[in-house]
Amino acid sequence: MWINSKKRSHLNILLMLTVIITGCLPASAANNDSAAISLRQQISRAAQPYALDIATWEIGNLVRPLDDGLAPVAIDGAELRGQISQVIQENNLAVLPPVHFRIDRPPCLLVVSPRDRIAYFDRILLDPDLSETEVQTIEKQVNSLNLSSLVVELGGLGAAYPAIVSPELRTKQLIDAAVEEWAHQYLAFRPLGFLYLLDSIGIRQDPDVITMNETLAGMIADEISSQVYQRYYGSGAATATPADNKSFDFAFEMRETRRKVDFLLDEGNVDEAESYMEGRRRLFTEKGYRIRKLNQAYFAFHGIYGQDPGSVSPIYEALKELRSNYKSLAEFVASVSAMTGYKDLKLALHRDSN
Repeated sequence: MWINSKKRSHLNILLMLTVIITGCLPASAANNDSAAISLRQQISRAAQPYALDIATWEIGNLVRPLDDGLAPVAIDGAELRGQISQVIQENNLAVLPPVHFRIDRPPCLLVVSPRDRIAYFDRILLDPDLSETEVQTIEKQVNSLNLSSLVVELGGLGAAYPAIVSPELRTKQLIDAAVEEWAHQYLAFRPLGFLYLLDSIGIRQDPDVITMNETLAGMIADEISSQVYQRYYGSGAATATPADNKSFDFAFEMRETRRKVDFLLDEGNVDEAESYMEGRRRLFTEKGYRIRKLNQAYFAFHGIYGQDPGSVSPIYEALKELRSNYKSLAEFVASVSAMTGYKDLKLALHRDSN
């Protein structure tokens, strides 16, 4: 059968992204512990009525014409894709795969952590149109397994082609999300990103690989999206912050919260940790930072992003130090994306310091 070049390109990318999609599936394959397998099966059953049919959804996403009608007023989706591609090229990065995203509601994500520690135990993509009642039902059923759960509304999803970016984001945030999801697809062709995929399907588990990959994608997005925003949308304030937070350092307070929770859990004080988190959630809400639920699953999700205040990983600071040693973003990305673990990052820093 003859397939025109555009469709052939889409099909080739779809084959690659079929692997990427598995990065959002439960990571049960590598853990042969029968109790862990049983728990994941029970989580899957609880989520099943609301789980996303990934194959059907992705096929529909691929073949449906792009509709940028949900874009913010300041954004033209087709024009934005070209702007991002131009800036990526100017930074000497290959635009592979091509920048291709849809402004639409991404799926939700069920994140599960043990109660007695903060760990990314399981995650399942869910329907994007869940009601509040359905969200509470899912979380209640998973929590009844003596686990901590959270249904997250994603800002974007790179495990799809075109990638999905939420229309609820402000202009700068939308650009950030579009670039970051492209970065994940770009990194999937390289050792670090590929190992992240293997980790996600449970073949080779390494939490540091997840954090390195997510943090690197975020750093790429920070640099590229800032250039896009300043060139095409002005250099004024990109995001709004709560009006009453001038004397409240959210990042500091959240990191202190995470450290206190880790300490309480290490001491075996699970109930006290959960009570403390609820009190802190109320404080953050009073200060203008709406957090629906602050629990172990919240920190498990946010902890994989090194830049996030909910993370206590040293990886972001290490990557920032390494970035300062390179003149260009392309050289930095080439170095880090070739790494296979945190040990390589520490070795690179040691080598550059000598």
